[in-house]
Amino acid sequence: MERTINPDKGIYPATPDYVHALEVTGAERLLFVSGTMGLDVIGRAPKSLEEQLDLVWANLRRILAEADMTTDNIVRVTSYLSDPGHAEKNQAARLEALGARRVPTTAIVVRTLTPEWMIEIEIVAAA
Repeated sequence: MERTINPDKGIYPATPDYVHALEVTGAERLLFVSGTMGLDVIGRAPKSLEEQLDLVWANLRRILAEADMTTDNIVRVTSYLSDPGHAEKNQAARLEALGARRVPTTAIVVRTLTPEWMIEIEIVAAA
């Protein structure tokens, strides 16, 4: 069971692409997923941000499937971007991956361990 928490007084408003908080009750399982990159099956990073975003979400869906979950189980997303200019495309990819679901999310600009990595995403899922 999930309940969105978006106070409308005494705090800035939530935007259409995220919520301030998500309360989860009755979950029997929690899945904490490590930072996942947009790498192919042999560990190569494509050259474009779009390709890396496609791969990172495909990789996350694969990890979720192994735990008998889907993107509908995601309750938290943290994105690590190598460039602030990646924020809009990252947001669009997240919204596409989650459909109508809105979950707490944070995007942070960082220096990546490998210069070719443009994006890394970690999630928490509950079932």
